[in-house]
Amino acid sequence: MKGLLSTDLERMNCNLLLSNTYHLTLQPGDEFIHNNYTNTHGFMKWNRNILTDSGGFQMVSLDKNMTVSEEGVKFTSHIQGDSREVFLTPEKSINIQNNLGSDIIMMLDDVVRPNSSDERIEEACYRTVRWLDRCIKAHNNPKTQNLFPIVQGGLNMELRKHCAEEMTKREMPGYAIGGLAGGESKDDFWKAVHTSAKHLPLEKPRYCMGIGYPIDLVVCVLLGCDMFDCVFPTRTARFGTGFTKYGFIKLKNSSMKFDFSPIDPECDCEVCLKYTRAYFYLLSDTSRSSSLISYHNVYFLLRLLGRMRKSIIDGKAQEFVNSFFINQFRDLSKDEISLEYGWVFDVL
Repeated sequence: MKGLLSTDLERMNCNLLLSNTYHLTLQPGDEFIHNNYTNTHGFMKWNRNILTDSGGFQMVSLDKNMTVSEEGVKFTSHIQGDSREVFLTPEKSINIQNNLGSDIIMMLDDVVRPNSSDERIEEACYRTVRWLDRCIKAHNNPKTQNLFPIVQGGLNMELRKHCAEEMTKREMPGYAIGGLAGGESKDDFWKAVHTSAKHLPLEKPRYCMGIGYPIDLVVCVLLGCDMFDCVFPTRTARFGTGFTKYGFIKLKNSSMKFDFSPIDPECDCEVCLKYTRAYFYLLSDTSRSSSLISYHNVYFLLRLLGRMRKSIIDGKAQEFVNSFFINQFRDLSKDEISLEYGWVFDVL
């Protein structure tokens, strides 16, 4: 994880880490990892669980570098000065992930932005189902690597329902909800998550991909999701933003210069026990500041979802959720809450 050591994540009691198939294929290569380290666990010195994505998300994040067809997706390397091409088919993606030895592997899906044309979203939805069958057939290690399908369908609820039902027919160990967090409205976002989740098995883990804002995470748990990933906690840390019980704080702001309280006074992570907001103001734009704020932000999210999980087990989820939102909205006016977060109340 950018700016953090594997041992940092172990101390946080993180049990599952995501690795990127596309980037590992380019550097240092899946065969290099397999031949020299056995798997990504050995490569990173990480003894807990690893999930690898399939390379599908890069169809959106690197859309100017790729072309897609029924056979697969062809990427031109995004690395400056590197003209290599990577042709990912469903079979190739699974083969790479088999080499990487991750505990959870993702199918290669046809990923499009949620605001794409109706025709393209429908094509991607049906192609994703066809590609799942190719992934299942190519998977060589089903007893040791759990293959998750990914529900697509954009913001079309009928397509989402169809895709989820088709995935469920395959009896997979877990399921993912993809194709969101791509610029759609929050109202459309939560409805797509809700529709997808309610057509997936209750007894299987449900992974909502690309979600990392604290409010979004709590909402998606309420909608039935169990697993999440996002670059947001570490990316926003590099811009000096920390997570707190009462929302985000900008540690580069001049108001922090003489603020000697922790990032979050109620957080018990190593960073909050040792460093002050004034310290981060002084160290603005340094790698040390980015790493320490990243540590806190990741710890904050792990602790938030750990506490929410416990509240569900203890039968106190409603109390936990009410307290969470009251705190998050503490410094906002009623008009600000209604304008920006009205969708949250629709979910509740």
